[in-house]
Amino acid sequence: MSPSPQRVAVLGASHKPDRYSNQAIRLLLAHGHRVVPVHPRLDTVEGLPVAHGLDAIAGPVDTLTLYVGPERSDDLVDAIVGLRPGRVIFNPGTENPALEARLDAAGIPHERACTLVLLRTGQF
Repeated sequence: MSPSPQRVAVLGASHKPDRYSNQAIRLLLAHGHRVVPVHPRLDTVEGLPVAHGLDAIAGPVDTLTLYVGPERSDDLVDAIVGLRPGRVIFNPGTENPALEARLDAAGIPHERACTLVLLRTGQF
């Protein structure tokens, strides 16, 4: 159990158990975090209601964890910066230098890391 539960948005959520984004959702829940899955077409993931876009998330987000590649996140830069998450995690394969530069300019912390590893090692 993490010391302080966070509200975590998972961009690129999947209902498929073998996908890393789905594994992250399940592990985040197991660690007591409040999870907001984000996917344009799904309605539920792991029993949770899905936000169909970042603009559909009401209230603060402590961590935004990315499971979409730069080809998708390029179109979401303004929405990600507008969400003003407490931090952004770029999971392997989601690195996007242009988005990272915009986050730096907006004063939003970010890191290249694996959410699953951070959770399993108590570093989340």
